[in-house]
Amino acid sequence: MSPDNSAVLDRARAAVARRAWREAFELLAQADATSPLATDDLWRFAWAAELSGHTADAIDVLERAHDACIEAGRCLPAARAAFWIGMRLMSIGEHARGGGWLGRAQRLIERESPECVERGYLLLPQVQRHLGAGEDQAAREVASRAAELGERFAELDLVVLARTLEGKALLRLGDVTVGLALLDEVMATVTSPRISPHVPGIVYCDVIACCQQFYAVDRAREWTAALAAWWDAQPELVTFTGACLVHRSEILQLGGAWREAVEAAERARERLTRVTDPMLLAASHYQQAEIHRLSGALDAAEAGYRSASELGGEPQPGLALLRLAQGRADEAVSSIRRVLDTTTIPWRRARYLPACVEIMLGAGKLDAAQAAGDELEELARRFESEVLGALAAHALGAIRLAQGDAQGAVEPLRRAFAVWQTVGAPYIAAQIRVLVGRACRALGDEDGARLELAAARQAFARLGAAPAIAAIDALEQGRAPAREHGLTERELEVLRLLATGKSNKEIGRALFVSERTIDRHVSNLFDKLDVHSRAAATAFAYEHGLVG
Repeated sequence: MSPDNSAVLDRARAAVARRAWREAFELLAQADATSPLATDDLWRFAWAAELSGHTADAIDVLERAHDACIEAGRCLPAARAAFWIGMRLMSIGEHARGGGWLGRAQRLIERESPECVERGYLLLPQVQRHLGAGEDQAAREVASRAAELGERFAELDLVVLARTLEGKALLRLGDVTVGLALLDEVMATVTSPRISPHVPGIVYCDVIACCQQFYAVDRAREWTAALAAWWDAQPELVTFTGACLVHRSEILQLGGAWREAVEAAERARERLTRVTDPMLLAASHYQQAEIHRLSGALDAAEAGYRSASELGGEPQPGLALLRLAQGRADEAVSSIRRVLDTTTIPWRRARYLPACVEIMLGAGKLDAAQAAGDELEELARRFESEVLGALAAHALGAIRLAQGDAQGAVEPLRRAFAVWQTVGAPYIAAQIRVLVGRACRALGDEDGARLELAAARQAFARLGAAPAIAAIDALEQGRAPAREHGLTERELEVLRLLATGKSNKEIGRALFVSERTIDRHVSNLFDKLDVHSRAAATAFAYEHGLVG
């Protein structure tokens, strides 16, 4: 090796130590062009390529490291290189090539001693397969075995990767306290200098996703901030920054910083690609669509949900809620029913159930709303989640209000509000205040109603939630006499009962008149309100504060 090349390598290794990944990648590429790198430097080159955003180059260099180890008769290091090639290919959707390299790793290991740390690494794809199939107990057991091998051989990379997957399996099994404690333990060690440079990003993203899926909001915030600090300390880092920005956008949205949330999602889109990060790219589009919907930019929201779907992401429940906002309640009902009918895993259903309650209430389907609310309450008990419990209490309060039980609605709504206020979620807290205001009004407490609605309106104004402000204005206008809607007192009574999901026959029995008379009233109110379905009439009633 020439003295000049030796100096370049020294600078490259120093850049790796400083985590200056782009500089390290360029210097190692320069040195490699002059004289092929030794195996240790090939590993440095691979991780510098990966972390500076050159995924294809990273895979090529890992293949060279694998070949060099084979030529030297070092089967276990070759197996390790094959493992990482396989895992990276699987992560970007190249399952055939990825599976081939993982199979190669397995065959290399079988030539060696049955007890080696590389066997632990090869257990990780098994854990992923079990998780993908919903076999959570099997996933937990295999992940635990992998972690034990990591501990036996003092391989911290393997320990944190395996314990992360074990924690995920525990959460899915409903053992939330133990699962979160295990993830906390992982996060306490993930920045150790003994950890390889690419491993923290994998762990951060997995742990934050788990916290969000199981409504551990405080932890999601804490670990998102830690991920951002890890990223900020490496200005040349490219890989994982897209994921960091998507997570940051979700946290910012929840906390009411909508403009910053949109900006974070936009920056994520700039860093992500269709080839290597299609699901994260879909998530960034979905994030922007959600904020557009809440802000009233419905066309932009429609485009965002469509882009998320084109990339293979699930545009629900946001798209169904958009349809409800557009007055297309029947489509909203069909969409949310479809996604729930095809989602069987309980923790995944929790994502859609709050929207299902909102949509079914908006469409006047109280029985369906009640069923969704009951399931949500059961999931909150099963997963021991305070935030999930707040979602269930919110749903219960809204359902009771729609059923005409304003008195019974207040307590669960107050309970839900206390949680969301503590969490720091101003939009959801303001939504609940609107319901409390409606309950106060139904109970004859006009002062209470005005205070709640005024506070909610101020919160929505700070956020820029134009549709929510318009709904409060419509609610206040809906306090005008029924004649301003063109309805008689009897037609208004019929509309309120119709909005609870009652049939014409049931409405007739409640009002002590014939079903034929109710048919006529329903036809008349349809004409006066210029609607063409019971769902649309129900939506009108809720929008104008004529129920509850």
